Amino acid sequence: MRLSSMADYAVVTMSAAARHCGNARVSAQQLADETGLPAPTVQKLVSKLSAAGLLKSVRGARGGLKLARPAAAITLADIVEAVEGPIALTPCSDHGRHDCTLESACTVRPHWPAVDAALRGALAGIPLTQLSRPAATPPLASAALGAEVMA
Repeated sequence: MRLSSMADYAVVTMSAAARHCGNARVSAQQLADETGLPAPTVQKLVSKLSAAGLLKSVRGARGGLKLARPAAAITLADIVEAVEGPIALTPCSDHGRHDCTLESACTVRPHWPAVDAALRGALAGIPLTQLSRPAATPPLASAALGAEVMA
């Protein structure tokens, strides 16, 4: 399973916005510059993320974008769903869809909602605060670096 490029870029954009914490506002162009994403892509993402209630746009001289709620209250699941829609591994997970030729004989279909819920739960357990801070240096890499410095 892979996220779409747009979902990936949404996570990158939201992480950059989160680094401007608090009441600081940032423009879509600033987010594009910080992330290296094309400005039109960031504009499209800002629109989707705002519609999902994750970003808030403030107009005026001191306007710009800010998180609509604290970074700790925004999860990876929220961001992915803002761009991709509900998290579902298979098309038949969508309620009301009956376009599968195997549906009448499928014994797995009733189990997909549990799988989808587990995946959503895992993504919901990762807050934006975690995604917006620098990654820690792995212990082995830092030990090796320390050994190089000592030599």
